[in-house]
Amino acid sequence: MSDAHKKLAGRLAILAVGLAAPFLFPAYQSQMAELWLFVVFALTWDLAGGQMGYNSFGNVVFLGIGMYACVLTQVGLLYDIGIYNGARGGGSATFVFDLPHYLEGLALGLPVGALLAALAAAVLGAFVLGMRGHYFAICTLGLGVAAGEVANSWEWIGAGSGMVPPTPPQVIGDLSRFYYYFAFALAAVTFLVLGWLYRTRFGLAINAIRDDEDKAEAMGLQTTRIKVAAWVIAAVFLGVSGGILGNLKRFIDPIDTAFSGATFGVWMVLMAILGGKGTLWGPVIGAVLFEVIKEATWTYLLGWQRVALGLLIVIIVVFFPQGILGWLRERFPDRFGRRVEADLSGTAEETAR
Repeated sequence: MSDAHKKLAGRLAILAVGLAAPFLFPAYQSQMAELWLFVVFALTWDLAGGQMGYNSFGNVVFLGIGMYACVLTQVGLLYDIGIYNGARGGGSATFVFDLPHYLEGLALGLPVGALLAALAAAVLGAFVLGMRGHYFAICTLGLGVAAGEVANSWEWIGAGSGMVPPTPPQVIGDLSRFYYYFAFALAAVTFLVLGWLYRTRFGLAINAIRDDEDKAEAMGLQTTRIKVAAWVIAAVFLGVSGGILGNLKRFIDPIDTAFSGATFGVWMVLMAILGGKGTLWGPVIGAVLFEVIKEATWTYLLGWQRVALGLLIVIIVVFFPQGILGWLRERFPDRFGRRVEADLSGTAEETAR
């Protein structure tokens, strides 16, 4: 069997497992939906952090914007948002969403979330992506904190009391299964789009910025524009994932859910590093490993789960400094991945790693 056929067979197997998983493991549908969203988180963080060399702690801003924008759009199609949030959701007897309106709100809300997240990335990126190194990282950390405080004080979107997404009609059935397929589809699209993008001239350009930004500028690359474009692409997928996550969680808290830098913001970074940043499959592996560890510690070490999770992550990072995929490539160079040797003229040569 050729490499192309093996790759196709592997992807079809993943697709089959992904489609069947809710029926095979019905008790874990919510966790599996969260897993696919974590894959999106890790892949989009790695676009800037791994492929471009800009370690951001502020990607959670785009997640939160997408979350609020989607839910506000869903509610705003039928009801006054101020009244809805004033009643804190009001219960399904007061604010009813039938199937056509619920699906219409979702169909509009997810793109609106993506659009507003992308707009925020373009505006913020024009200012902060001129910074480098730890200055950029600290600045993005501040953006996440600031966004959470703004949402926590904004009464129109529920302020510190949070916001309740629309109650789905009963015909939807199991809500976790419904949103599982949204999350799975988004993860698949994100993986395929970024995989294609990394093979284009744009992918070579962001790698050139990571390797030597000054040299890239000297050779004529408009580095700031490229960096902003990369951040915008990541924000689009994060905006959609925010809308899915908000509806899946059934409650949006501005600090603990939407703009949770201490959890989602940090976890994005950890998942990419665990799997091996700067690769396509590494963030996927890291997200799966992280979710398994998280659920195991939450189940068997309740009360000590964060301590155990932190210790396990430290151990993995110490013993696998290049991530799980990096370790596999060192041990089995003929089986795992390829390295792309590229120059700025757009030519690329693939060699076994």
